[in-house]
Amino acid sequence: MRDAADGGGHRLGLAEWTVLAVTGERPVHGFAIAALTASDGELGRVWQIPRPVVYRAIGRLVDVGLITAEAVETGGGPPRTLYSSTATGRDRVDAWLVTPVPHVRDLRSEFLLKLAVLHRRGADPAPLVTAQRGELEPIVAALRAEQDGADEFDRMLVAWRRVSAEAALAFLDEL
Repeated sequence: MRDAADGGGHRLGLAEWTVLAVTGERPVHGFAIAALTASDGELGRVWQIPRPVVYRAIGRLVDVGLITAEAVETGGGPPRTLYSSTATGRDRVDAWLVTPVPHVRDLRSEFLLKLAVLHRRGADPAPLVTAQRGELEPIVAALRAEQDGADEFDRMLVAWRRVSAEAALAFLDEL
C-alpha cells in the first residue's frame, strides 16, 4: 500500500487516512472505528483494518496533531476515549478525498475507500472520479504505446496492465 503524504509532511498509510476520515465525522472511540473497519463493517467491506492497527493509527494521529482526545465515555463497560479530528486533520482529509490514486492497483483499496467515505458524508464523488479519469488516461495511452514495441512476454505483461487500466476507466464511466 502506498504511503501517502498528508500535506503537512507526515506520511499516512491507508489505515491512518481511514481513522482520520472517520474522526472527522463526529467524535468517536477506537472500538467504533474498529467495528466500521471489520470485515462486516461499512468500511471493512472495502478495506479491513485490524483493531490493533486502528489503535496504532489513533496514537500516531494524536502524536502528529491531526486528531485529539475529546472526552471519555463511561458507563456500561470500560471507559472509552472519544477522538475527533482537528481542523488541520479535516482539511487534509478533504484534500485526500479529491486526490486520485496514482496506480491502477490502488483503485481496489484506496480509491474505493475514498468513494465509501464520500458516500458516508453524502458528498458528490464526481470531482474524485473526474480526477481519477485524468490520472488513468495517460497511463492507458502509455501502455498502448509500450505494447507496440515489446517482445513476446513483455507484450503479454503490458497487455495485462493495459487491459486492467482500461477496465478501470470503464468502471469510472459506470460511476
